[in-house]
Amino acid sequence: MASVAIRGWALCSVSLLNFVFVFISGADFIRFVSFRAIYHNITGDTTLCQDSIPWSVALRDSSVLWSLVVDLGLLALFTLQHSLLAWPPVKQALQSVLGVLNRTAYCFSTALVLQILMRYWQPVTGAPCLWSVRHAPWSIWFPLLCFTLHFLCWAIICSILMVFDYTELLGIKQVYYECLGLGDPLSHKSPRAQRLLSHLRHPVCLELGVVLWLLPALSLDRLLLAGTLSTYLALAHSLDKQDLAYLCVQLNSKMQLFTEPHGSSTDAMTDRDKEK
Repeated sequence: MASVAIRGWALCSVSLLNFVFVFISGADFIRFVSFRAIYHNITGDTTLCQDSIPWSVALRDSSVLWSLVVDLGLLALFTLQHSLLAWPPVKQALQSVLGVLNRTAYCFSTALVLQILMRYWQPVTGAPCLWSVRHAPWSIWFPLLCFTLHFLCWAIICSILMVFDYTELLGIKQVYYECLGLGDPLSHKSPRAQRLLSHLRHPVCLELGVVLWLLPALSLDRLLLAGTLSTYLALAHSLDKQDLAYLCVQLNSKMQLFTEPHGSSTDAMTDRDKEK
């Protein structure tokens, strides 16, 4: 009995420590991919690029080419980790070894690779920008507009993660259910919900696309980052009409919670829970 309790406490500790690490890495990623890029452009005068250098000269610069090679290697490391650990044979092998901590290990490795990417990312400062907003009054207002839209997108992303059961996505619920003897939390979801999650584990494609591309100035390394991640997000899900129909039903049910009378909300909620 004591060994079971010790195992439970150990699993919970690992899961919570992983949650802290993933949360910190997520905050660092927001700063890296969004607000730091806007901060460099908040006055409309960016130092990220050298527009006076022709592209023919910049693309022959060894420092520019080396930065692109390093950045491409970091992106390849991220896509390899993210895809290899989600590949069914590898996923099943890790499940047999790690058990209930499989999802926790996946999130930890993803956060670790993101930390490596952010720490060793090489900005390309010796090439022109693909675009740069520098002329008044847009040199002031457009960075502020980008900041506002980025803030809204990150708020939507956080809200979507809450709706998509972030505790299950981060592996916390798996440990909690294991300690209570309830099995896999996915087995408690409806077949339609399981089908949706098997097709879409990245429910933030549109918002993250806006964050990646909407900037006052687009440097060459940012083009590489935005293009690679956008392509990966586009290929990472396989939604179909059944999934979209299920999403619409769930969205309508959530909206009805705010419009129904208080007295009937409990019964309606019960009915909707049976559909999930």
